[in-house]
Amino acid sequence: MSDSKPTRLERAATDKGAQLAVLTIDNPPLNLFDQALMESLADDIAALSADPPRALLIRAEGKVVSGGVDVHVFAGLSVEEGAELWRRLFARIIHPLEALPCPVVFSAHGLCLTAAFEIALACDILVAGSTAKFGLVETVVGLTPSMGGPQRLAERAGSGRARELVMTGDLYGAGELAEWGVVNAVHEDVDTAARELAARLADGPTRAHAATKQIVAAWRSGGVAHADSVTPQVSGELFDTADLRGGVASFLEVGPGKATYTGQ
Repeated sequence: MSDSKPTRLERAATDKGAQLAVLTIDNPPLNLFDQALMESLADDIAALSADPPRALLIRAEGKVVSGGVDVHVFAGLSVEEGAELWRRLFARIIHPLEALPCPVVFSAHGLCLTAAFEIALACDILVAGSTAKFGLVETVVGLTPSMGGPQRLAERAGSGRARELVMTGDLYGAGELAEWGVVNAVHEDVDTAARELAARLADGPTRAHAATKQIVAAWRSGGVAHADSVTPQVSGELFDTADLRGGVASFLEVGPGKATYTGQ
């Protein structure tokens, strides 16, 4: 592990003035998820929750996105200590990441294993480099992925594919996972493409994006009927936003695609 902080949170403005946050994993040489990285990531997500940007990009430095979890984290844990580890990671990383009221893009340029892949599956959009590979390989230590990976993989690719990927512990290429619906897009220059996508989303109607996330979350927790029940209120509140009022006025005056959004 390097002497510096294993994550880096930066905020910058897009060309249109929207705040875009970039959260970088930088824990050389393999970006292993040790205790320090987990705590640093949790602290950064807490800062983002307290002051949300208009979009977030999660990426990594180095040859790989992550070689997985530092197995020392698991050594000697009791049943209750193991359960508490997962409760803490859900409470401090996965659930607050999913609850951010803005689009979250994950960029995978290389090998992306275990915890990093599970975090990627908790993001809104996952883009990958053409040579990136993914795996939930916890079976090598007699464990199952426990940061939400299996269930979020099943949501994207179906339960049969999720069981295959987890039980075999094999590595899967970006192209194959794109065919499954796990990876949203594959790019030769994924870092540039991810930054451009995140900036585009940051420039968009942030409150509408947040409403989309609320409606999809309702579907995930209770199906179509539950999503239908919350949509009128969630969508109705958008009529009190400057972005919707300005977007409608712009459409009527100059046509589609010309509106400028402020996130309000």
